[in-house]
Amino acid sequence: MKFLFSDYVLDTDRHELHRGSTPIAVEPQVFDLLIYLVENRDRVVSKDELIASVWRGRIVSDSTLTSRINAARKAVGDSGEEQKLIRTIMRKGFRFVGAVCVTSDDETPLTSPTTEAVEAWRPTWPLPDRPAIAVLPFKNMSDDAEQDYFSDGISDDIITALSRLRWLFVIARNSSFAYKGQSTPMTQIGEELGVGYLLEGSVRKRGDRVRISAQLNDVASGSQLWAERYDRDLADVFAVQDEITDAIVAAIEPQVYAAENVRAQRKPPESLDAWGLLMRALSHFWRLTQADNEAAQRLLAQAIAIDPHYAQALAVLAFSHVFGTQMGWEDRTISVPASERAAFAAIRADGEDPWARLAVAGVYVFSRRFEDALAEFERALYLNPNFSLAQAYYGLVLTWVGRWQDGANAARRALRLSPRDPFAAISTAVVSYAEFVGGDFRESMRLSREAIRQRPDFVSAYRVFTAAASMAGEMAVAAASLQELRRVQPNISLAWIAENLPLREEQRENFLEAFRRVGLE
Repeated sequence: MKFLFSDYVLDTDRHELHRGSTPIAVEPQVFDLLIYLVENRDRVVSKDELIASVWRGRIVSDSTLTSRINAARKAVGDSGEEQKLIRTIMRKGFRFVGAVCVTSDDETPLTSPTTEAVEAWRPTWPLPDRPAIAVLPFKNMSDDAEQDYFSDGISDDIITALSRLRWLFVIARNSSFAYKGQSTPMTQIGEELGVGYLLEGSVRKRGDRVRISAQLNDVASGSQLWAERYDRDLADVFAVQDEITDAIVAAIEPQVYAAENVRAQRKPPESLDAWGLLMRALSHFWRLTQADNEAAQRLLAQAIAIDPHYAQALAVLAFSHVFGTQMGWEDRTISVPASERAAFAAIRADGEDPWARLAVAGVYVFSRRFEDALAEFERALYLNPNFSLAQAYYGLVLTWVGRWQDGANAARRALRLSPRDPFAAISTAVVSYAEFVGGDFRESMRLSREAIRQRPDFVSAYRVFTAAASMAGEMAVAAASLQELRRVQPNISLAWIAENLPLREEQRENFLEAFRRVGLE
């Protein structure tokens, strides 16, 4: 039996792997593992199943299994970062995701599978247990066919960037690029690739200008969830490619979250799995009110009861306690230990989940370990450069340690990349506080007012607006704002600010002075 995928041929009878006509040396155990994954490519294969089949049930450490998986990836030109053929499914196992042709013809030459052969064999995949997306090759709308490299590069970069989102199942390039130059119906592609979302677009280059259009589609409904157009000068081709990739990925993430939440809302609560419960929890969490924060925590507890090692659910729970404490909604003596337990459990479950790193950063903020917190924020942003909530809080902590210009820039980057993000109010409030620290009280008022417009009960924005109005000499405005602040945070006081906001001494005194002027005791 021969399995043809990408430009490889896996011959089970001869126990050989070729790339084109070149043989690839593979250890017997790695070869057996590769065969098992390819033969069972229609499903996720668990670690226990691999050990039982390849190692005949012998005791095998996780590090040994990981090294063999890495060796199998290397043999077929894959890697742990790209996972274009062998995909790790968190807490589930592994799955071979490349398009495969099968032949038993011994005379078949050891060459790459033809396009016709790939087209003739298109399985229908079941949807995975998390959102799945395919990025179709962007169409080159330019007159010059040689510009394909640029449109293909945009598609490649988006696939790579989306693959870093651990909650999202991203189809490998080789599979999605099989549709290049074809007019295949959306529903057919969704069924053949097993995805619920399709991203497609076009690139039109004229002279020194380029126009890139992109749209995100929901396969099940056939509806368009999001679309955008980007016009840029091509002074630096690669810089433009990176900029557009960042912008598209940042825009897609909240759109998929929102669509998944709509699906979760349509199901009865008793039928929701851990993912559905997380989606419902996030929809409450980003409303930024006390009641919603508490509702999110209840839903997250249910998700964790279903899956105790669900890193993202644990991390969001931890950060909800961090956020609730900073808003004045929770008692530190209860919330701090709760956030620590959940955050470090999230790291143990998946240290590469950016939400887990965000949660640990929040815990470090509690204990005023700001350098450690900044390092964790930076790790979260390395794992997901477009993580707007991490960008915003990174900016806040930079401001707290005196780097208010850097803090404002970090939060503004989150707003620029994802202006329709559910957490945009937080980013706006962070910029407003940075401007307060920098002494531009009018701009601080304008920005905090905008954050309140976005989220009417957002406590932090009221605090900054009140303080900025006071320092700007707008005492009537500050007094009215203080009344609203007392409504959304009844326990606000000078003592609460001094104890709960981890400000440097100079910042704390300026903030306290602003509230003293308006009559807070």
